[in-house]
Amino acid sequence: MDAFDFRQQLNLGLAIPAHPLALASSRKLDERRQRALTRYYIAAGVGGLAVGVHTTQFAIRDARVGLFKAVLELAAEEMNVAAPLAASDSAKAETTFSNHLVRIGGVCGVTAQAVTEAELLHGLGYHAALLSLGAMRDADEDALIAHCRAVAEVIPVIGFYLQPSIGGRVLPYAFWRRFAEIENIVAIKIAPFSRYQTLDVVRAVIGAGRDDIALYTGNDDNIVADFLTPLRIKGKERRIVGGLLGHWSVWTNRAVELHKLCRNAAATPDLLRLGVEVTDSNAAFFDAANGFRGCIAGLHEVLRRQGLLEGVWCLDECETLSPGQPAEIDRVYRAYPHLHDDDFVAAHRDEWLKP
Repeated sequence: MDAFDFRQQLNLGLAIPAHPLALASSRKLDERRQRALTRYYIAAGVGGLAVGVHTTQFAIRDARVGLFKAVLELAAEEMNVAAPLAASDSAKAETTFSNHLVRIGGVCGVTAQAVTEAELLHGLGYHAALLSLGAMRDADEDALIAHCRAVAEVIPVIGFYLQPSIGGRVLPYAFWRRFAEIENIVAIKIAPFSRYQTLDVVRAVIGAGRDDIALYTGNDDNIVADFLTPLRIKGKERRIVGGLLGHWSVWTNRAVELHKLCRNAAATPDLLRLGVEVTDSNAAFFDAANGFRGCIAGLHEVLRRQGLLEGVWCLDECETLSPGQPAEIDRVYRAYPHLHDDDFVAAHRDEWLKP
């Protein structure tokens, strides 16, 4: 990798989608469409990609599936191809952001597995690991911190507060305060879907004096409000500067525009109204009415309608759209035509799908 300062870019604030997994009807990897998704996100103007994370399906690590390394490699290859093109794009060069992409890979499992995955990411040129603690649900605080330190010795780490309803656990202020003291922590994705727990993370980062840890929202139910809210604690103000979101794996071109509009902006009635519209759309995609059971399939359905995916298949045959979820997606499409990017996708889809 070159001298690209990914930490600086993370602290400026980026729109980073969580990358889905493209499968054929056989539930085997559809490499052509997997590459097409990466090309879509890059063309949409994202600041980075998160691969091998929840939206990519944690089951890619199963020995019977064996897709973890493959999807990381495919995304890295497409980002490598795109880098010189982006560097010569004068329109992008006029923005305040780098023309490079921040490369983030998901890491999970107990410590031995997590360290092995971190080593793989490092070897493939990824900048940071998004560290899920879902496999450590019964570990005490000391064990969790030791686990995080072990991974941070291999690669810079982005903390991940995943909501309990999809595999996370409640992590108290005391944990986040100690976590923020680990030197190689570069950002935290705050995604508990809770104002209380979100504030725990922000208080901990401020309390640790870590101005260099970037705050990212993963609160898909509160995306716009997270950007608009100055968080002042003990006289110190921090902002949530970017988003690392499964929600942004769809309608991505509009998501990039939304981030630019809202990052460090003051709240206005129009922006607050827009935030409600985004949340309503997310409720349909993520299947909030059914406890998020169809959250990945819902994203696949949007991409299927746009012609980027062939179907909504997930590795788990039981993971599919919930009854009524397609109708909810129909509803938000009709209600918020200004939020989708169907025209953008239609104009470039055939190019992205080329082998």
